[in-house]
Amino acid sequence: MMPRVLESPPGAVPILAWAREVPPGAVKQLQHIASQPYVVEHVAAMPDVHMAQGVAVGTVFATERTVVPGALGGDLGCGVSAHRFSFPAASLGRADLERLLAAVARRVPVGDAVHRGSGLPLPPELQAASLSTHRLQKEWERLAPRHLATLGGGNHFLELDRDAGGDLWLLIHTGSRGIGGAIASHHLRVAAARGEGSLPGLRTDSPEGAACLADIAWACRFARANRDMLAVRAVEVLAETLGCEPEPGASVDVHHNYVEAETHLGRTLLVHRKGAVGLEAGQRGLIPGSMGTASYVVEGRGEARSFHSCSHGAGRVLTRSEARARIRPAALEQALRRVVFDRGRVESLVEEAPAAYRDIAEVLEDEEELVTPVLRLMPIAVLKG
Repeated sequence: MMPRVLESPPGAVPILAWAREVPPGAVKQLQHIASQPYVVEHVAAMPDVHMAQGVAVGTVFATERTVVPGALGGDLGCGVSAHRFSFPAASLGRADLERLLAAVARRVPVGDAVHRGSGLPLPPELQAASLSTHRLQKEWERLAPRHLATLGGGNHFLELDRDAGGDLWLLIHTGSRGIGGAIASHHLRVAAARGEGSLPGLRTDSPEGAACLADIAWACRFARANRDMLAVRAVEVLAETLGCEPEPGASVDVHHNYVEAETHLGRTLLVHRKGAVGLEAGQRGLIPGSMGTASYVVEGRGEARSFHSCSHGAGRVLTRSEARARIRPAALEQALRRVVFDRGRVESLVEEAPAAYRDIAEVLEDEEELVTPVLRLMPIAVLKG
């Protein structure tokens, strides 16, 4: 669809929305960010846009020399990865999938669980981390080894899928865990004290802004390493049980809560994405559905007006409290009758029921200018955080 132009306050930049419906609360949040003095060009809203704390999920905007820590969410670097296996997914029965899921759950801490003791050795790319304050550095040293290769809770997941050709896929959705939370909280406090705008931003030519950008980059590195290490543990289970390894060159990994210096409209801009994915033309990404619906491998189309962005998922239509009030556990079990999951947690998992999310097919229709679907992946087993 062509983007809709939403009403902007006087003096604000335009708001372009690739969404057939934008909830009123999200419209107000988009108008708020469009009114900030540091935002340039326009604000882009993705098809899965919905209200969230501070800034709507599905918001993309750019600045010239300002970083806005409150516009990225607390889970900096959160994203998804996907790995393809040349293995016939249809050969796995329910009992096989239950055993696989149980084996992965034994190796992957989920929810609030972390690694005990001193945790895991950090990979080389994380060992040289240098955070901007002594306190953050100590938090890194304390949290990073214990939170690496942990899934977290909420909408985070590790799942097995099958594509139309019958191949098996491993999908992982998680982020920077406690590391990102500590970094985000620190720079939110700094921005509140020294930033500009009613959603405070820090100039990147100031020591505070430069430190914020550098620390966010470390959070994003940790988030990607976390997904990589979770994949290593899950792949070990699949190799031991099924004798299969991921296909070289067939993996995808994308952030959806981050800021990046990119060239758009002839100049370098700091593009902020909260619940949105940046893809260059032809670059592959992943748009997950809900825990019972399809996910899609997509290719970016390089749409300039969206800052080369697309949705990060299906997008919530019910808050967690609304989902608990409206969706019965029996309805969730029926919706997931073809998917293996921990039925002992069905009462808490209603928050993540397919009915709590938009129809992923409609989301893809709304962003046909932004991405081209390449592969449809159907879930067959899901481990939720």
